[in-house]
Amino acid sequence: MFDLRPYSRKNRMTTYNPFRELEEMERRFFDDPFDFFDGHSLAEFKTDIIDNGDSYTLETDLPGFQKGDIHLDITGDVLTIKAERHSEHEQKEKKDKYVRCERSYGSYTRSFDISEVDADRITAKYADGVLRLTLPKKEPRKVDSRKLEIE
Repeated sequence: MFDLRPYSRKNRMTTYNPFRELEEMERRFFDDPFDFFDGHSLAEFKTDIIDNGDSYTLETDLPGFQKGDIHLDITGDVLTIKAERHSEHEQKEKKDKYVRCERSYGSYTRSFDISEVDADRITAKYADGVLRLTLPKKEPRKVDSRKLEIE
């Protein structure tokens, strides 16, 4: 793995596909047509990944969430970040008449391939609406070489 990238079940090794961007735009449009033009959806919260040499730093903005609303799960070589936000509308009195509701509520999930990461040493911190994970890289495999005699 040359870089840490979002996990996709479709295929692990991808080749250049000039239509991928169009397919992504179509998927985003039909998933949430009202958000397509706005671009502020949390459906796929935005993440920055930094290569520090011996580790990666993954930073993702999750404003408005409480620490207990964010769950990290590692299954095999896949790290999944899940965040849930419950609607305040459900808790307010019915006399409130909203003119406009723009805040998003629901469950948001993002998964990453961590096959080159030492999963046992991952650390996570959440402060000021930003989730920061430190993902130490695995030690490079030592390739043993030996000669075989031909009988």
